[in-house]
Amino acid sequence: MASTRTGVCLFLSMLLFLANMQCEAQLSSTFYDKTCPNALSRIRSAIRTAVSRERRMAASLIRLHFHDCFVQGCDASILLDDAPSISSEKKAINNDDSIRGYEVIDDAKSQVESICPGIVSCADIVAVAARDASVAVVGPTWSVKLGRRDSTTASRSLAESNLPSFRDSLDRLTSLFGSKGLSQRDMVALSGSHTIGQARCVTFRDRIHNNASDIDAGFASTRKRRCSLDDASSDNLAPLDLVTPNSFDNNYFKNLIQKKGLLQSDQILFSGESTDSIVTEYSKSPSTFSSDFAAAMVKMGDIDPKTGSEGQIRKFCNVVN
Repeated sequence: MASTRTGVCLFLSMLLFLANMQCEAQLSSTFYDKTCPNALSRIRSAIRTAVSRERRMAASLIRLHFHDCFVQGCDASILLDDAPSISSEKKAINNDDSIRGYEVIDDAKSQVESICPGIVSCADIVAVAARDASVAVVGPTWSVKLGRRDSTTASRSLAESNLPSFRDSLDRLTSLFGSKGLSQRDMVALSGSHTIGQARCVTFRDRIHNNASDIDAGFASTRKRRCSLDDASSDNLAPLDLVTPNSFDNNYFKNLIQKKGLLQSDQILFSGESTDSIVTEYSKSPSTFSSDFAAAMVKMGDIDPKTGSEGQIRKFCNVVN
C-alpha cells in the first residue's frame, strides 16, 4: 500500500513538474522553426527596408514594442483600431500623434501571412521588429522568445495610466516599471533607447524654457531655436541625442551627466538621486549598457504574454478576426 501511495505521489509530482515546464516553455525562440521557418527572415527584411528608408523608424519600432508591453502585456493591443467594442490605445495621450511604425508592422505581417497564413502573431512581429530595428542601427541584439498570441481587446484607459510621461518624477517612473517586474537598472537601460529617435517640441518645451539649474544653458539655447513658446512650433522635432542622433551608443548617458537630457524624464535619471550611479556606469562602459539593454528587452518581452488558447492570431493587425 505504501509503495502504491509513493508511486501515485511521484506520478502526480511528475505531472505538476511537466505542467510547469510546459507553462515556462510556452515562449521559445524556436517557436516557429517548424510551423513557419522563414518568418524571422521575412520580418528582418521588412524592418531593414523600413529603417533604410527612414533611420528614425528604428527608434519608433523599439518604442512601439515598449508601449505595447506596458498595456495589457505584450499582446499587440496597441495595434487595434477603434471598434464598437474596442477603445483604441492609439488615441491615448501618450500615443496619439506620437507612436509610429504601424504600417511597418502591417507590411511585415503581410509578408509573413503570404508564406504562413494564420501562424505568426502580430505581438511576436512587434517584438521581433524591435530587435531587428536595434540591429539595423548597429545596436544590441538579443534572442526574442516567441509564441505570444494577439489580444482581442485594447484599453485606452490603461494606456493613459500605465505608460510613463515625459513629466514623471523618478519615484513615479520607478513605480511604473516596478509594477511590470522591471528594476531601476532595467528602467535606466531601456531609457537608453533614447540614444536614437526624436521628440516633439511640445514634450520638452517647458524644460528648455524654464531656466532651471538642471539643464545646460547652451543646450537649452540651441533647442529653443526650433521650439518656441508659440504653439506653432509644437510639432517641430529635435533629436533625443544631440551628439550622435542616428547611432545606437552610450552618448545618451554622457549627455545626462552634462545636463543635456532633452526630456525631463530623461534628465531625472541623473539628478542627484538613486539612478545616478547607473547612468555614470553606462556612460563609461558602452558594453555594459549594451548587454543590460538586451537583457532588459528580453525581460520586457516577458510581460504578461497571451499563450496557448488565449487570444488569437490576427489576420490583420489592426482588427480582431
